[in-house]
Amino acid sequence: MTQTVTQARSLERLVRGQDTSDGAGVKLKRVLTHDLQQRLDPFLMLDAFSSDKPGDYIAGFPDHPHRGFETVTYMIAGRMRHRDSGGHEGLLENGGVQWMTAGRGLVHSEMPEQEEGVMEGFQLWLNLPSQRKMCDPWYRDIPSSEIPEAHWPGGLRVRVIAGFYAGVAGAISREQTEPLYLDVHFEGAHEAAALSHALPAHHNALVYPYRGALEVCGATGSQSVPQAHMGVLRNEGDGLVLRAASGTRAIVIAGCPLKEPIAQYGPFVMNTREELMHAVEDFRAGKFV
Repeated sequence: MTQTVTQARSLERLVRGQDTSDGAGVKLKRVLTHDLQQRLDPFLMLDAFSSDKPGDYIAGFPDHPHRGFETVTYMIAGRMRHRDSGGHEGLLENGGVQWMTAGRGLVHSEMPEQEEGVMEGFQLWLNLPSQRKMCDPWYRDIPSSEIPEAHWPGGLRVRVIAGFYAGVAGAISREQTEPLYLDVHFEGAHEAAALSHALPAHHNALVYPYRGALEVCGATGSQSVPQAHMGVLRNEGDGLVLRAASGTRAIVIAGCPLKEPIAQYGPFVMNTREELMHAVEDFRAGKFV
């Protein structure tokens, strides 16, 4: 239930995450890869990490630079300490979000503060429009208790990390990219619960079930998205409709494309090769915050 959708989006493709490692050897699945950046503009990358083996995550992400985009880290379970060259520090814990705007550049680290147990979550890279790529860096820790939620009869709980859902404003909003970031918990006692949400046709959208599987109920029928797969939704109609059995949990991400050139070199994302060269030079010269 929620907003009325008259023509729901259908599933365009399924993407299975690629096993890889990052930082000092943290094992993860890279779900949104470089070849999908234009298709899922303004989103640049989505990583999913989940392990109860300390060796998969304990080395963390030591100091590394960023310029030109935002990082959004959502911790489902675990503890991660953030420190950056702008003087910010925070502890990301169960259910919390860390939202960082790299802007003109900073250096940060994300290191586990646990030696056992499960560490699970997501990191999303959100592009910045060209006129904001050199803005001042910004950082905010959002504890779980400060993430707004919407509850609906029939077993639906929606955590609104960014954007708007059913009249509930998320913890973060952005004017140009208009990101929507939902963590949807299907909690119906007996039968499948459904989520519907109005969405402009030009906004790119994806779903990723991290517990169970869900159905994308498009105008031509239902299509399944298995656990740990990203479903890319077609740009059509006036919204999305998802249905899943009790116990399913999924993130829903959508946003307004910037339609600008994307030039990336590792942790730097600009619009031109020349801007990338300047980013590397500035970092080597110690000009990041």
